[in-house]
Amino acid sequence: MDIMSLIIFLAIGALVGWLAGLLVKGRGFGIIGNMIVGIVGAVLGGYIFGLLGITTGGILGAIVMAVIGAVILLYIISILKKA
Repeated sequence: MDIMSLIIFLAIGALVGWLAGLLVKGRGFGIIGNMIVGIVGAVLGGYIFGLLGITTGGILGAIVMAVIGAVILLYIISILKKA
């Protein structure tokens, strides 16, 4: 992975984390928090989509998959915080 790919990866992670933060809590988590939520959400979304046999194509499909994964991640975290 070259430096440009890494920058794009982190930017998409930040975007996805920000979108998930808006959907779940109504605000973002700061640039670093958004990146972490977005990247972990992308991994979780990829795993869940793989289990379900769903494939996505292109950058837009990857963003949608990552947002869904990040929203699920934030939902799980909110449940664990309440317990």
